[in-house]
Amino acid sequence: MTHRFYELMDSLPEARNVRAVHPPSLVGSEEKFYEYMTGYLGGPPLYTDKRGHPRLRSRHVVAEIGPVERDEWLLCFRRALDETISSQALRDLIWAPVERLAYHMQNKAPDNKEQP
Repeated sequence: MTHRFYELMDSLPEARNVRAVHPPSLVGSEEKFYEYMTGYLGGPPLYTDKRGHPRLRSRHVVAEIGPVERDEWLLCFRRALDETISSQALRDLIWAPVERLAYHMQNKAPDNKEQP
């Protein structure tokens, strides 16, 4: 799923803004996201074992994440989820907290002012 997520981000024209806040190569981002999601979904804590506490919002403060970037990220995640996980119940279980997380990660308001 994480591989497909970054394939979509890299190829969908409608994801250009969220793609622009990532480095030119998505290899490192994909690796970190895979590690994080593995632990998040109940597997081994790959991310925390390797990198410590995720501190997601503080680690992403360098990227301007407004409603456009958030929604584009969610578009890629939703499509990757739908394409790679056949169980609707499992997709629903994963989607709800990930959607909340995406809103939490937003650090810019629509007019580009910083969020409190």
